[in-house]
Amino acid sequence: MSVDAIGSATSSNTSPASVAPTGPSVDYDSFLQLLVAELKNQDPTKPTDATEYVSQLASFSTVEQQIQTNNKLDAMLAAMSLNQADGLVGMQLTSADGETKGRIDSVTITDTGLIANLADGTQVPVASGITISQPV
Repeated sequence: MSVDAIGSATSSNTSPASVAPTGPSVDYDSFLQLLVAELKNQDPTKPTDATEYVSQLASFSTVEQQIQTNNKLDAMLAAMSLNQADGLVGMQLTSADGETKGRIDSVTITDTGLIANLADGTQVPVASGITISQPV
């Protein structure tokens, strides 16, 4: 990553978005590189207060921990979905309106929830109102 000095006579075609990564793609090393570049290129007559750097570092650490927590929660939810799907295979499903009945052959996990695939090929979203029971 290159950062032009303040008051540089050369022009750059890079947009601000291409100089500093944004969003979840920013990692701890990128943040430290940006911090060092900021220190190197600050105005020596008006240096930034050290507490501001500490505050930035603390804020970044908090965001990084939140991202890691969200990743772990996503993994836990995926594991719970797999566990729930495993328990549904072979069970008897009745739709909320009572029109669709059948044995669950497999379960598809989507980002919106579980889809029960019945023996006759019918797909039923596993949602409130359906009845799951032991096979007859």
